[in-house]
Amino acid sequence: MQLNQLATFFSHVETQLEVAPDEVRRLFHGRGQCWPGLEQLTCDWLQGQLIVNVFKPVDDEFLSQLKQGLTTLSQSDVWRQKQGRTILLQHRYSDGAPSEVLLGEFDPRPVVVESGLKYQLDIGRNQNFGLFLDMRLGRDWVKANAKQANVLNLFAYTCGFSVSAIAGGADQVVNVDMARSSLNKGRENHQLNGHNINQVRFLGHDIFKSWGKIKKSGPYDMIIIDPPSFQKGSFALTKDYQKILRRLPDLLTDNGQVLACVNSPAVDCSFLIDGMAQEAPELTYVERLENPPEFADINEQASLKCLVFKN
Repeated sequence: MQLNQLATFFSHVETQLEVAPDEVRRLFHGRGQCWPGLEQLTCDWLQGQLIVNVFKPVDDEFLSQLKQGLTTLSQSDVWRQKQGRTILLQHRYSDGAPSEVLLGEFDPRPVVVESGLKYQLDIGRNQNFGLFLDMRLGRDWVKANAKQANVLNLFAYTCGFSVSAIAGGADQVVNVDMARSSLNKGRENHQLNGHNINQVRFLGHDIFKSWGKIKKSGPYDMIIIDPPSFQKGSFALTKDYQKILRRLPDLLTDNGQVLACVNSPAVDCSFLIDGMAQEAPELTYVERLENPPEFADINEQASLKCLVFKN
């Protein structure tokens, strides 16, 4: 990364912080390659806590200037206006993503708000803190389309889509994920929002070994597929996604919708469109959802892809 570009980073962070709503937001997304010399930096605002991530090793001078600039930011008017409390620097290139608290007292389990809904985060223990911020408009779409729907949420993680679906009036959501600990956090997220847990099911199963159980709760009006790009021993994108697509016709209602997502830069939209045409030709491609503007990418096909299909 380039030391002489740090001024651009701080200027953009301060500008975005000033206009950010009182919700969780990404303020700077270097990973989208739109900021030359700053490709390995991100900055997230967690409603009082600023989390800066460095994804590759940098020299001592760059690190020193980065910390000095963050200290200066903490003395600004906008920091006071937004009631900033804490600045955390995470070294994502090192094992365990070690963190440094540069300012204030760090809260590792804050509750944040996105689109009016509450989520419990868990920062520092894993590289991901429990809510993928680039999926905000996907969750908004689910909320807007879930009224009276029976929803299947595959690779549910901490159940962000499920929270959005129940908030949007879904009758039932079935969440499936191998990680029971993530599903437990999903249960917490529903409880934070005062949802009726009787409307939500949490299945800690391997999806590919559980189609019988999954089908019992169907047919579904909405199916959400948001897998990891790769998970050792359980999911490989180019090999396993098709196995899910071919199951969709048996799981969907006649007018059911599918939100199929992929976040690997190695594939473009045609991976999903062509895959659906081959494995589930009954389903029609409708649209690709926009990504949040703060996640601008120099190559839109390399960024998050959320595609809507209809039966």
